[in-house]
Amino acid sequence: MQSDPTGLGPWLQGPLGHAVVEQERRVVEAALERVFGYHCLQVGAWGPADAFLASARTQRHALLSMRPGVGAGVCSRAASLPIQSDSIDAVILPHTLEFEPDPHEALREVERVLVGEGHVVITGFEPLSSWALRHHFTPGGFPPGIGRLLSVRRLCDWLKLLGFEIVDTQRYLYTPPVVRCQRGRPQVYLEHAGRKLWPRLSGAYLLKARKRVYAVTPIQLRTRMRRAVVTGFAEPATRIKS
Repeated sequence: MQSDPTGLGPWLQGPLGHAVVEQERRVVEAALERVFGYHCLQVGAWGPADAFLASARTQRHALLSMRPGVGAGVCSRAASLPIQSDSIDAVILPHTLEFEPDPHEALREVERVLVGEGHVVITGFEPLSSWALRHHFTPGGFPPGIGRLLSVRRLCDWLKLLGFEIVDTQRYLYTPPVVRCQRGRPQVYLEHAGRKLWPRLSGAYLLKARKRVYAVTPIQLRTRMRRAVVTGFAEPATRIKS
């Protein structure tokens, strides 16, 4: 997933990366509060290995990443998951789609491995924000390695086409990508004011969706109707002997 492993790790450990991961840890924890089951899979390393999986309510959880040495149990691309179909109860994609060359194909893989009524939790940077502006003017991307930013509307359209139901959308990160704004009173004030005054102008978002399964019941012809059809034919007339 992450195309620049040498640059992303140090950025996530720096002040800006740490601030982002801490905010996302809280919003992901709230999104997973009522998501239960047996398996939870995080696709893509983002911060500490247990940053999000520690909040999973499933019996088991695992981290899958293309970057080695980040605590991942399996190394693989998001577009070709080595996971059995219909076997995962919850999937977490922390900015994973922004690093993928084909994010739509990665979502198809998520749909394949999820069980019916399973959930996917996605985080991403908002394309119309100060964070996106810095991304476009920073060589190598900001954070390092990000390919392109995806809007909430586009992701919702893709998920609906794949048979998902949008459960919830959360916006956060109203502070600009400046280190001094990520600490103390400036951060508290900007986050609080942003949620109330300009809720759509967040720097990042969380999207939660559920895989819907629609049962197909075969329509059977009723016995009474079949009998009516059979007995509806005209009976042959009795021949009159001369």
